[in-house]
Amino acid sequence: MKKLKLLLIVLFFGTSLTAQNITTHKFNSIELGTQRTIKIYLPPEYDSESTDLYPLTVVLDSEFLFDVVVGNAILYANKDEAPPQIIVGIEQNRRNERYTDCAFNLENSLPTPEAQLFYNFIGRELVYYMDDNYPISPFRTIIGNTITANFINYFFIEQYPTFSAYVNINPYYGIDVPSMLLNKTGGIKDENMYYYLSNGEYNVDKREALIEDTNNLLSGVANPHFKYKYDVFTNSSKTASIGQSIAGAFGFIFELYSKISKEEFEKNVQHLSPPDAIAYLENKYVEIEYLFGTSKKIRETDIYAIEPIILDKENGDYLKNFGEMINKLYPESPIGDYYIGRYYETGKKYKQALKYYKNGYSKLPANDPNADGYYQNIERVLNKRDGLIVDPEEN
Repeated sequence: MKKLKLLLIVLFFGTSLTAQNITTHKFNSIELGTQRTIKIYLPPEYDSESTDLYPLTVVLDSEFLFDVVVGNAILYANKDEAPPQIIVGIEQNRRNERYTDCAFNLENSLPTPEAQLFYNFIGRELVYYMDDNYPISPFRTIIGNTITANFINYFFIEQYPTFSAYVNINPYYGIDVPSMLLNKTGGIKDENMYYYLSNGEYNVDKREALIEDTNNLLSGVANPHFKYKYDVFTNSSKTASIGQSIAGAFGFIFELYSKISKEEFEKNVQHLSPPDAIAYLENKYVEIEYLFGTSKKIRETDIYAIEPIILDKENGDYLKNFGEMINKLYPESPIGDYYIGRYYETGKKYKQALKYYKNGYSKLPANDPNADGYYQNIERVLNKRDGLIVDPEEN
């Protein structure tokens, strides 16, 4: 294994072109017995000395898809709707290699001997090299279009799949592939697998129908670890659907990473108890770090998303827990102190409430437009305290 590792490092050589964060390389493949051109995109956040990890995305048909994938990756990362990704694209169209790379036997829909070598190149050489030389997280995506989209499914049906997410853009399915997919979905456990599929009336009738049949099979899968999305594009074209598919796939695949949406709140959060809502939020970010390698602080927007549950359920008994979580995440913010103060105020523990309200108020700059409004909490508790006989424990 060590010899193979060193050999791959030697065989992978030279940067022939640099454009922004994209480099083009020649990779001498042992499996293929030839040299292949690949492109690697590193996000602006990439730092070889950092401990941060990045999801890996492998793009087939690189000449057609790579720039679109990179553009969407940059957009989604800038919008904080996906983690920064490391992307590697494989060129397959200089001499129509895609048809040899991704060919399959008509009798059983499995790869031809030549396609099996290309399969080995990706799984045994390219992914291995990327894992060994870049800080790659456990989450890996592979993207294909038409015949290369069919090919990526051979990784899906592996006993131990190489990739976590599969983006199938208008796939030219082998006739047996849909049943292979269905058979695999029942055995998925422990880790989620994401499957994106697109279709449209621009596909010839036979292919459109086979994709639709595949959707009918996969949409009925009950396994919660199989995450599935199907898009049908109307009034579109096969070319336009590439960009539409990649955008739709990223929104689907990286939904966990994004802030809590209205749909996520209604589906997963709104019926939870306060402690379960807090646990859901904390677990969401633990999973983000595990899958995507991103040590991300809980967003303030997600804190506000579960605020109504904490305030309205169980008499506010978990306001203190909520405030302590916020103080740990955002010690410079007065919000955590506000919730703890509100907890004590609700329980008529005015001395403790004043302590936290005053502490929160001290964090606000004098010219902060919210300072006067925040100070009203202090005034309100002072009036309550002075208007009542105070419990001895309050003194």
